[in-house]
Amino acid sequence: MSDSPGVPAPPPGRRAEPLQRLLFGGVYGTVLASGLAAALDHNNGQPDPGYDAVWVLVTALASAAAHGYAHAIAHRTAGEATVTASTARSVLTEWPLVAAALPTVAALLGAYAGWWGENGAINVALTINTVALFGWGLWAARVAGRRWPAACRAGGVDVLLGLFIIGANVLSK
Repeated sequence: MSDSPGVPAPPPGRRAEPLQRLLFGGVYGTVLASGLAAALDHNNGQPDPGYDAVWVLVTALASAAAHGYAHAIAHRTAGEATVTASTARSVLTEWPLVAAALPTVAALLGAYAGWWGENGAINVALTINTVALFGWGLWAARVAGRRWPAACRAGGVDVLLGLFIIGANVLSK
């Protein structure tokens, strides 16, 4: 229902879309940043956490742009002459993916500033990201109308993604 008389309410699917993009971008960006952080390996050279932070951010930006562009192209109709504005809007709506990568970037920049070593930054980022994954799963389930126990289970499943990345990191090194 709309608050204004005579103005129809937006369809339920369109109203939920921004929240769905936020939740999708949050989970996807968190997993992406975790995977990138876990992949950092400097066995052949000196660690450079500033360089690594820039590349995590650039990869998140490129992933967001690619996803937004692909989404725009997938929804393009044959009759549209130009999709420049809608494509730009679609790319800009992927900001949650980039925002979710910022804790990892911040941890690496902390290592660059000398607050801790790069391995410590990676451990901090993976821990924060795993906790964030629980939060994303919990929030998504609550938004979907699930009760607290089911929402906690959903958060727990998301935590498994983080633990998988941590386990793969440990096993690969």
